[in-house]
Amino acid sequence: MARIDLVDLAHSYGGNAADPDSFALKPISMTWRQGGAYALLGPSGCGKTTLLNLISGIVTPSRGKILFDDVDITRHSTQQRNIAQVFQFPVIYDTMTVGQNLAFPLKNRGVPKPEIDRRVAEIAGLLDLAPVLHRKATRLTADAKQKISLGRGLVRADVSAVLFDEPLTVIDPALKWELRSKLKALHRALDLTMIYVTHDQTEALTFADTVVVMHDGRVVQAGTPQQLFDKPEHTFVGYFIGSPGMNIVPAEVGGREAVVGGHRIALQRSYDRLPPDAKIEVGVRPEFVEVAAPAPGLLSANIERIDDLGRVRFARVRIGDVKFAARVPQGFSISGNEAGLIFDPGRVHIYSDSRLVEGTA
Repeated sequence: MARIDLVDLAHSYGGNAADPDSFALKPISMTWRQGGAYALLGPSGCGKTTLLNLISGIVTPSRGKILFDDVDITRHSTQQRNIAQVFQFPVIYDTMTVGQNLAFPLKNRGVPKPEIDRRVAEIAGLLDLAPVLHRKATRLTADAKQKISLGRGLVRADVSAVLFDEPLTVIDPALKWELRSKLKALHRALDLTMIYVTHDQTEALTFADTVVVMHDGRVVQAGTPQQLFDKPEHTFVGYFIGSPGMNIVPAEVGGREAVVGGHRIALQRSYDRLPPDAKIEVGVRPEFVEVAAPAPGLLSANIERIDDLGRVRFARVRIGDVKFAARVPQGFSISGNEAGLIFDPGRVHIYSDSRLVEGTA
C-alpha cells in the first residue's frame, strides 16, 4: 500500500512538444492517501484511463513525476511499482481452476504454499467463490469470471495499489449493485489503496470515498459524493453529477440578486465584484427548486411536462426562453401549465466562466 503523489503530471500521445491544449492529460498535482478508495469519473475521452495507465506504468508521462511514499517511480515498470490492475474484460486462465487462478500471482512470486492457501481462502470467501474453488474457470458465468479477475488483483497483500479500469462493464446490470457493494466491503476489509475508473456516476459514488471528476483532460473537482452534489466547483460537475443534473442557466448577477429570463431570484450571498467580461451563470439543483401554485412574489414558469420517477416527480418548465427542472412536492396537484417556483437561496450557486464564485456573507 502506498500514498501516491502526482506532481505536475501531464501527458500527450503526440509528444512533449505538442500544443498544451491537445494533451490527453493536462497538468495535475494531487495526493492520494494510503488506503483510500478513489474513483476517476468522467465521459469517454476525458483522460481518466490515461491517468490510470500513467499510475500503473503502462504509459510513461510526457511531463511531471509520480511518487509512491515519496519515492520517484515515474520511470519504473509496472512490476517495479508493485501494482495490481483489473481490466474491463476478465483476464483469467480458462484451463485452470478458480483456486489456481487466484493463487497464480502469489505462486509466480514464490510465496510459500501455506500462505498461498490462506490468502486464496480469504479472498475466495470475501468474493463468494469458495464453493467453486475446484471448478474450471471456463465453465463459469461472465460475472463469476470477473470476480476471479478481481480476486487475482486483490490476492496480493503487499501491492502499492489496486487499479480498476471499468471492471463492471461486461457484468449483467442486475449483478452490478452486488459487485459494487462487494468491492466496497473488500476495501474496508483489506485496507488497500484502490483507484476505480468509470463513466457511471452510480458506480463512482457508491464505491469511492473520494471522487475525482475529469473533463477535457483536467481534474475539475475532487471530493466526497456529498461535496460534489452540494457544492459543484465547476458547471461540468453540476451537470454530470445528479439525475437530473443541475440547472445551469445564463444570468445577470449583482449584489444579492440574480436575474434569469427577466425574473429575479434572491441570493443568500452578495456578488459585487464579478468580472465584467465573464460568462455568468446561475446553478441550482432541481431538488432545491419547488413547484408551487402561481402567486405574487414567486418566479413564474410554464410547465412543459412532468417526469414521474416513482420516488419523486420533476417538472420541466420554461422561464422565458430558459428551460429548468424543478421538484414537484408530494401531493401537489398541477392545474394548467402555469406555476410558481420557490428557490432555496442557500442552494443557488453563481459561476463565472464555469467556475464557482463564493460571494460574501
